[in-house]
Amino acid sequence: MAIQRKHTMFHSTIVDAGPDAVWAVVRDAMQVVKIVSGPAAKDVHWAEGGSVEQVPSRYDFTLVFNDGLVQQEVAGRNEVDRSQTYRAIAPTMGVENYAATIRVRPITNDPNRSYFEWARELEIADDADPEVVGAIIAMMEKQTDSVRDHFASPEK
Repeated sequence: MAIQRKHTMFHSTIVDAGPDAVWAVVRDAMQVVKIVSGPAAKDVHWAEGGSVEQVPSRYDFTLVFNDGLVQQEVAGRNEVDRSQTYRAIAPTMGVENYAATIRVRPITNDPNRSYFEWARELEIADDADPEVVGAIIAMMEKQTDSVRDHFASPEK
């Protein structure tokens, strides 16, 4: 995969849970990091007095594969539209800028399922290690499926 200086990603999936149930979980950045990263992230915590109810709110975690510190911030949230935007507050591992929005939408004819989408924009540093950036992007490409799988019924 060729990594471009400006890299845009969009992933979506159908989740086997109603939009309110999904939103109750994914509006909490700590839960999202744990769901999508599992053992690949450690020391996941709110920083500088941040919390799930405070916007903006900073949180940090460390990627296990290279001990890279990730510092991000919930930058905006819309409870009515069930959307949340977050961004990197410091460059990390070759990613100079990062912004993302997650959104949970209802499925009109199926109130027990929802549509989950994740849009991201990354700016890659000219001197970034292609293997590290490739590993980060590969991890991100699987994260929407992790959200879907988190809500899947055990019998499916």
